[in-house]
Order: sequence, then C-alpha cells, then structure tokens
Amino acid sequence: MGRTKLTQALLKNSNNPKLAWQLFKRIQSSPTNPSFLPSVPTIARILISAKMLPEIDHLHRLLLSSQPQQGSLSSLVSLVKLLAKSGFLDNAFSQFQSVRVKFPQNLPSICLYNVLFECCIKEGRSDHVLWLYKDMVTASVSPQTYTFNLLICGLCDLGHLEEARELFDKMSEKGCLPNEFTFGILVRGYCRFGLADKGLELLDEMKRFRFLPNRVVYNTLISSFCKEGKTDDAEKLVERMREDGLLPDVVTFNSRISALCRAGKILEASRIFRDMQIDEELGLPQPNVITYNLMLEGFSKQGMLQEAKTLVESMEKNGDLMNLESYNIWLLGLLRNGKLVEAHLVLKDMVNKGVAPNIYSYNIVMDGLCKNGMLSDARMVMGFIISSGLSPDTVTYSTLLHGYCRKGKLYEANNILHEMMRNGCFPNTYMCNILLHSLWKEGKISEAEELLQKMNEKGYGVDTVTCNIVIDGLCKSGKLDKAVEIANGMWTHGSAALGSLGNSFIGLVDDAHSSKRCVPDLVTYSIIISALCKAGRLDEAKKKFKEMMGKDLQPDSVVFDIFIHIFCKEGKISSAFRVLKDMEKRGCNKSLQTYNSLILGLGSKNQIFEIYGLMDEMREGGITPNVSTYNNIISCLCKSGKLQDTSSILDEMVQKGVNPNISSFKMLIEAFCKACDFGVAQELFEIALSICGHKEAFYSLMFNQLLVGGQLSEAKLVFEAALDRSFYLGGFLYKDLIEKLCQDEKLEEASEILHKMIKRGYKFDPASFMPVVDELGKRGHKHEADELAEKMMEMASDGREGDKIYPNARESIRRKGTKVGADDWHTIVHRDDGSGIALKALKRVQKGWGQRSVSHLQPHKNEFLDHWESGG
Repeated sequence: MGRTKLTQALLKNSNNPKLAWQLFKRIQSSPTNPSFLPSVPTIARILISAKMLPEIDHLHRLLLSSQPQQGSLSSLVSLVKLLAKSGFLDNAFSQFQSVRVKFPQNLPSICLYNVLFECCIKEGRSDHVLWLYKDMVTASVSPQTYTFNLLICGLCDLGHLEEARELFDKMSEKGCLPNEFTFGILVRGYCRFGLADKGLELLDEMKRFRFLPNRVVYNTLISSFCKEGKTDDAEKLVERMREDGLLPDVVTFNSRISALCRAGKILEASRIFRDMQIDEELGLPQPNVITYNLMLEGFSKQGMLQEAKTLVESMEKNGDLMNLESYNIWLLGLLRNGKLVEAHLVLKDMVNKGVAPNIYSYNIVMDGLCKNGMLSDARMVMGFIISSGLSPDTVTYSTLLHGYCRKGKLYEANNILHEMMRNGCFPNTYMCNILLHSLWKEGKISEAEELLQKMNEKGYGVDTVTCNIVIDGLCKSGKLDKAVEIANGMWTHGSAALGSLGNSFIGLVDDAHSSKRCVPDLVTYSIIISALCKAGRLDEAKKKFKEMMGKDLQPDSVVFDIFIHIFCKEGKISSAFRVLKDMEKRGCNKSLQTYNSLILGLGSKNQIFEIYGLMDEMREGGITPNVSTYNNIISCLCKSGKLQDTSSILDEMVQKGVNPNISSFKMLIEAFCKACDFGVAQELFEIALSICGHKEAFYSLMFNQLLVGGQLSEAKLVFEAALDRSFYLGGFLYKDLIEKLCQDEKLEEASEILHKMIKRGYKFDPASFMPVVDELGKRGHKHEADELAEKMMEMASDGREGDKIYPNARESIRRKGTKVGADDWHTIVHRDDGSGIALKALKRVQKGWGQRSVSHLQPHKNEFLDHWESGG
C-alpha cells in the first residue's frame, strides 16, 4: 500500500480513531511497507482529536526509534506543533524535551519556538515561556522580530511592563528591529495598566524608526486617556492624528464615548455624541448603532432615564438603530432603576415590533423581579420563556434560586435545583455556593455539610468562594478555631482542608498541585481577621494580617476598616489613625465604614470639632453619610449636652433622604428627658411616630421617661394610648405608675387604669393590684377592695408571670398572622407626602421645641424596626 493510499485509508476511518490507529500500526510494522512518515500528520490529527494520549505517546516513541533520523525528526516536530496548537501543552513540552535529548546536534527552528511561545502565551503558561526562552538562548537560536513580539505580548498580558520594555530595548542587540506591531503591542500593554503617558512616549520613538502610528494605536491611546479622565490629552491626540493624515473614524469616537461613559462622565460623552450628529461639515463620522448603544447604556447607568427614553424614541424612528442589543440595554437600565412596569411594556413592545427577546432579555427581567422580591412574577416570566420556544439556562435558574435564597425560602430554592436538572440543565459551582451560603445563614449547618458532600460526589469544583462561605459560616456559628484551621490548611491542601465538612479527604481530592488550587484570598483573611477582632483576639488578628502580607496579598480598605473599627470601639483613637495613615500610604481610599468608625471613636472622646471636620471631608469626597454616621454624631452631642445642635442634625438627615431610625429618636428622647425638657421630648416622640410608626418601643420609652421624671399626667396619657393599641407591656413600668398615682391620692385614676387593663384582656402582674386595694381599704371602700382582691387572687392562681404581659386580642392577632402596622419608613419617604410630613414636623419643632399633648395621637401603620438593637 503506497503512502497516498495509507493516508486516504486513515482519512476514511477518521470517525473511528481506534480502527485508524490499528491500521496505521499494521502498515507501519509490515516489512514490505514503504516509509510511513508522510502519513504521521494525518494519524496525529486523528489521535489528538480523539484525545488518545497513550497512543500519541506510542507514536512519539515509534518516531524516535525510526529511520531515517532526518525524516523522523521532521515528523516529531510536526507532532509537537500539533499537540501545542491543540492545547496539550504539557505533552508537547515533554515530547519537545525528548527530541532535544535525542537530536542534540539538530537545533530546533525558530518557527517551532514561535509556535510554542504563541501557545504558551495563549494558555497563560508563563513557566513554560521562561523555560523555552532559556532553551532558545542555550541553543543559540536567533529570535525573529515575530519572536520578540510574542514575548513582549506575553509579558504585557502578565503586567510585567518593565521586563517587556527591557526586551524591546534588547531587540537591536539580537539583530532584530521592532515593527509596527511591536509598538502597537507595547502601547496596548501600557494603556491596559493605566500608563497611557508611557504609551504616548512610544509615538515619538516610532518616528525614529520611520513608522507612522496607525489608527489602532491612536484609538488605543485616546480610549486610555479618556478612561484615566485626561480628556484634554485625548483631544490633543485627535488633533495629532489629523496632523499625521489620519481622519478620526467612528471607532475613534466610540472609544472616547465608551471610556467617558464607563468613567461616569456622561455629559462629556453626550457632547461628543451631539457633535457627531450635527457637525458633518467638520468631517466628523456619523454615529452608528454601537455609538447609540454606548450612549443608551451610559444614560441608563447614570439613572438619566428621561434622556435614555428620548434616545430610544429617536432610535426607534430609524429602525436600523434599534436592535436586540439596544432593547436589552434599555431593559437592563429600566430594571436597574426599579422601573418594573416600564420594563414589562418594553418586553411586550419588542414582540409587537418583531424583535424576538432572547434568553438574555428574559434573564434581565427575571433578575429585576427577583431582586425586588417579586418571585411569583419571575415564575410567570419563566413560563413565557418556555412558551416562546426558548429553554431556561443556568443563569435563569441561578437568578430564581438566588431570589428564593434572599427570601430565606430554601425549600423552594431546593426545588429549583431539582427542576433544572429534570430539564437537562445542570447547576454549576456558583449556584451551589448561593445555596450553601443561604444554608449557613439560616443556621442549617447539617444541611450545608450535606450539600458540600454532594458537591464533591457530583464533581462540582469546590472553589475558594465555597471555602470562604464555609469559613464565614463557622465563624458566625462560634467555631472560630475550626475556621482558622481550614484557612491555614488551604495553603497546603487547597479545598481538601475542608476535611470531613465536605467528605473531601486529603488523600483523595487534594488539589495542592492543581493549577486552579483553592488558596486563601483577601476575602478569606478579611473574614478571619474580623472574627478574631470580634472575639477579642486582637493579637491573633494582627498576626493574620502580617501573614497575609507575607503571602503577597495586599490589604484593601475592608481589612484596614476592620482594625480601625476595633481600635475606635476600644477608644484607642491614636492607634486607629495610625492604621488610617498606613491605609492611605497603600493607596486605599477611605470608605463610609472608615468614617463611621472614626466618628464613633471621636465621639467616645467627645471630640465634636474633629467630627465636624470629618463630615466636611466626607462631603468633599462625595461620600454620603448614612444613619449610623448621624446616630454616632447625635450620641456624641447628647452625651456632651449640646442638645440644641441635634435639631440641625435631624433636619439634615431628612433633607438628604437618610432615614432616622428607632435608635436616632431613642437617644434624643432620653437626652431631653434627662435634661428635664419633657416638652421637646414629647415633640420628638410625635415626630418619631410620624416617621417610624407607632412602635411599642417608642411608647414604653416615653412612658418610662415621663414617669421617672415625675410627669404623671403625661405618662398616664401615653400609657392609655399604648393600651388602646394593645401593645405588649413588658417594657412599661406600669406598676410604678399605679403606685405613684395612689401615693398622690389619685386613686380613681389608678383604679381606672387597672380596670382598663382587665377590660382589654391583659394578663399582668397581680402585685399591681396591691396599692389600689390598700388605698381602697384605707378609705373604707371595702366592697371595691374585695372585688379587686378577688380578681388579683384569680390572676395569681392562674400562675401568670409578670413578663407575660399581653392582651388576649394580641394573642388572637398573632395566631392569625396579622401584622400590627404594615408600612415602613422606606414606603413613607417614597410617598408623595412622606418627606413633606416629616419636614413640617421638624420645622415646627425647630421653631421652639414646644411641648404638645399626646392624647390625640392616631394610629399610623409602620413597621421599620422592632427592637432598639436593630437601629444602627
């Protein structure tokens, strides 16, 4: 059989690689067989395509032992190239090394090195690149300009820009001159890492080599300058481009607009876009669909929905400009800004205009609905997907599963997993991590461990995120030492450090030598350091910080904030500011958390002037204070007795749309009551009710403060209002009220309160009857005293404890699952009249902080926080 016939026979059986291999071996071993070498590339491609690695190694050994050597060397080189290009780099390098040993006198061609360099760079195998380069130098193989271009490109991709520049400078020493591509690669590398100025310097060097920069180089630099906020430099480059005889094209302008939009400079991008539309006489290119989509995305991201809507309308007039991508961008913009109804209309409009939504369109809508807790609507969209002939993908199911997990509906989330597998769509590690995180969050530790076991059994890649979820869960469940043990073990054994938690025993699944090994990252250390600090183990936290630095993990503002917060909490302000200084040296920006911690610390030292300085700094830096910020300031002002200044703080909160919470009002009411300014305290009480709703906590606080301050009449009014709302009375000093009324000879009022509590079905402490019974006895009202005494004995015989103080009506409401109060502050401030009511109340208070009666208070349904501890 001739060589042509052998190759044809192999090609004919390429769909049956095992048969083709048997045929090749039989012909090769035949004594009458002419040279089989010409058929080696064909059989190699068949074996590589079928991933028959043992057979490929057999072929390699066969070629090493065959004659003539020169012919077999050519086939061996061909096999190495095919393996490298097919992604089998380790096999290619193993064979390349054996060829170098077998044929030391035959130097590999620069072409082979170039192929191997290119494949290594593509796969990100920098270790192979380094070895290969040393081997090339040892073999005295002269590199080509193309070789240098590959190496410079690889170094730039890895961020080793200095080494890339050194290699660029050495090209002439090796007898090679850079070409246009060399300059372009280096310019792109500088721009990619935010060093556009260095890229600009290369333009002058290009002229020294008599090269003119092309549009690609200019567009790269212009885009980078825009991204860095250097719009003036970008404009100069556009002019320089014209001077070099290159007219800026639509790609140039799109690069500028894209970079400006990404940087949030939408108005500058809009100006360029407008110029493109109207200045044809200046030779500016007309905007294309990409330009319109960039502007639409920019407007949407900045919340400029009116401008985006106007743009969409103009795009729709020209049908060529409004494509599926445009609709998806518009849908995403609407849902990001909470416009669910409008997004639904856009989806219907797409169908009416013949633009069929794809799965990405539906996934955008699904994501918006799930993030807003509208899971039943998301389920309906899932039905639309199926009815339209599309199949939900992993993203669709992940979105729905995440939505259920956010709501704590783990049973439904688990059903989603089963549903997607029934439909032939298998969950990935990301989905499993979502469910795993929710299980830990809900305290379902055994279920979380079971899920980990299943992830290993099913072959899902347990990644660093998975390990972090487990470590965080252990920290929050009080198993800090176990969490530290796992984090330490990850450096040696990767995900196997989870041990029995995931049934992943080190001997079986140790990923210590894997290229994608699970090792601790910045998040891991943040979790551990935070948990150690909270547990009071500050010295261990500091050691972990040093360990992290030793592992070449640079801390971010989150890690620094942990230490700043703990130092401020402990009153070690100077230590906190030392950490802050180190944080700024490392280029980490101060966050809202940083400022809140510092304000908390300064407040504990009563350093009000410094706090106001930090507030000014926050405003200048564009950081908006939150409720915790203001609460820390209010706390400081209250402790220092500067109560009049709190008025402006509360006013500023509402003006800026920051929601005052229960803690805000609690501090203020307590402070004014302590200062015996009960009129202002009652004004604040009314404002609190109008903003946060009628909370038991407000009533019990106001009542107790009035009672302790000797304001019996006002305290009685508040208590009666609480009774009218059937509040739980565990936090009310009602026994003291009854006793003090009796002491003040207001027996009728004390008796009235007792009868009202009995009438409303309250079960309260029987000892409350004693002052009234005694006083009635002293006054000779024996019959009334006996009736109350009998009621007291009846209550005592029921074994009712003093802390179980609630009316029967309340029990009934709870059994039925009815909420007392439905709205919250978020709803109030988003109503047309919400912030207006709050502002009017505040203005009234600021005019004099005058005292008002509480007897006319009406119910105002609201349920923002139920406990003082919840308020930041």
